[in-house]
Parts: sequence; structure tokens; C-alpha cells
Amino acid sequence: MKYFLCVLGMVLIVEGLPYFAFPARMKSWIAHIAATSERHLRRVGLALMAVGLWLVYLGRS
Repeated sequence: MKYFLCVLGMVLIVEGLPYFAFPARMKSWIAHIAATSERHLRRVGLALMAVGLWLVYLGRS
């Protein structure tokens, strides 16, 4: 459980960093994402999950 909390904390740090460092640019990126089709967002999300699963597999083996 400690490991999970550490990983979750690191994810939140990495996710929050662009909002802290570049708030104006993040607003424009979010507007761009809102204009993107759902189908494309699903494909990107699936690809990111696959890469994440692969990285976890590499890190655990």
C-alpha cells in the first residue's frame, strides 16, 4: 500500500506541474482537447494505457 501511495503521489506531482508552470498554455491545450473528437480521444487514451501497462511490465520484471 505504501508503494501505491508513493506512485499515486508522483503521478499527481507530474500531472499538476504543467498547470502550475504554464497556466495560460494549459487553458489553450484544454480548449484544443475539448474540440477534439471523442473517437480520437479514446484512441489516444487506449494507446497511453497500453504504453503504461508495458512500462509497468518492464519495471516489474
